[in-house]
Amino acid sequence: MAIFDTFKRGLMKTAVALGRGIGGLFADVKTWDDAAFRKLEKELILADFGVTASRKIVENLRDRYQQGKLSGADDILQVAQADLCAMLAAGTRPMHTAPEGLTVVLMVGVNGSGKTTTAGKLASLWTARGKKVTLAACDTFRAAAAEQLKLWGERTGSQVVASNPGADAAAVAFDAVSSALARGSDYLVIDTAGRQHNQKGLMEELAKIRRIIRKRMPDAPHETLLTLDASIGTNAIAQAREFAAVSGASALVLTKLDGTGKGGAAAAVQDEFKLPILFVGLGETPGDLQPFSPELYSEAIFSCKDVNR
Repeated sequence: MAIFDTFKRGLMKTAVALGRGIGGLFADVKTWDDAAFRKLEKELILADFGVTASRKIVENLRDRYQQGKLSGADDILQVAQADLCAMLAAGTRPMHTAPEGLTVVLMVGVNGSGKTTTAGKLASLWTARGKKVTLAACDTFRAAAAEQLKLWGERTGSQVVASNPGADAAAVAFDAVSSALARGSDYLVIDTAGRQHNQKGLMEELAKIRRIIRKRMPDAPHETLLTLDASIGTNAIAQAREFAAVSGASALVLTKLDGTGKGGAAAAVQDEFKLPILFVGLGETPGDLQPFSPELYSEAIFSCKDVNR
């Protein structure tokens, strides 16, 4: 399946909701007044674009309309797509990797955000490209997390470093770095326990994991990926705000975009925190985790132009 098809399928619910909403607003309106543009802003906010991004898009549309450069709902979708793409592209960068040898990626986030599944899907993505991957099961509180990661290891041919439930997570991380270096792995993905920002003990554990990793590799981790469940909508912003402050998150992974009609969360989160989105989860299969593309994302979000209006 082409990558754009993956984005389009994963964001179909949002695209349909926006297409119908925008089409319904402007189909029979001869003159677009302030009330119409306020309704348009509401449609974008309902899709979780966030207030700031929604207002930026609507203000540009209003300016273009007043200049006579818009004539229908299709024009609105096209301009909104370009604006969204520009906003997201401004904050996008490639993933940080080691100049040579091992790249260490630390996964952080709250329970249920998709950390362990994302770690496995990253292994699938990179092994499919011929890379050697090691997975570290540093969520030693939840026995199922290590078992889940071992299944991903079997599925992808990746090495998995784990220990007994209740083991010192930082010690597991240290062993994983040593093992990945000895094995000549290209990537080490470290899965950590889900936590809330106000759980002092777990946050201290995360800081300890970082310190231990740096004793073995001073420049690691190269990325600390904060996973956010897009299906919870604007609550993801509150999560990101707290985690960004205490976890040292360097970039984001948006998971479960396919399960909601509010897939505009990427715009709200990136606009709020200026953290790049590196990957998005667009479905349940391994191939549905994709590197984030502002172009493909914005095109998929505004792709539903053939709905009844």
